[in-house]
Amino acid sequence: MIADYETLAKTVAALTEGETDQVALMATVACEVHHSDDRFDWTGFYRVTEPGLLKIGPYQGGHGCLVIPFDRGVCGAAARTGEAQLVPDVDAFPGHIACASSTRSELVLPVRNSSGEVIAVFDIDSNLPDAFTPQDAQNLEDILTTVFAGR
Repeated sequence: MIADYETLAKTVAALTEGETDQVALMATVACEVHHSDDRFDWTGFYRVTEPGLLKIGPYQGGHGCLVIPFDRGVCGAAARTGEAQLVPDVDAFPGHIACASSTRSELVLPVRNSSGEVIAVFDIDSNLPDAFTPQDAQNLEDILTTVFAGR
C-alpha cells in the first residue's frame, strides 16, 4: 500500500483540529503517517530540546536513537540546514547514524512552528533502498506545515 496523501492530509487535519499540544500532534501525525504506507518502517519525530540537540519524540516502529546532535546523521542535517533530506542509500550518507540496521533509505523533514523556527524533524525510515520520492517529501511537508505552522 502506497500513501494516499489527499486522504491522509484530510484525516490528519480532522484528528488534530483544535489541538495545540505539540506532543499530542506529533503522536497523531506519526501514527497516521506510519500506517498509511508499507514503505514506512520507522516513523517519528526528534524534537529540538536545546540548541543543537534533538531528542526522540513520539514515534511508531522499533526503538530509535534517544539523542542526536545537529552535527550528526540525516536527522541532524535536516535540523541544522532546515532542508529536507532525501537519502536513497543511507550507507552512502556521510555520518549516517544506524539506529536500526535494517534501514536502507530515509526521508527527514524539518518541522517548523508558526514563527518559522525548526522545532523538530520528522524522520521516516524504510528497509527498501530508494524508497522515497520528492513527491513524498512535498506531500509530507504540506501536512507538517498545516499541523505545526498553521496553528
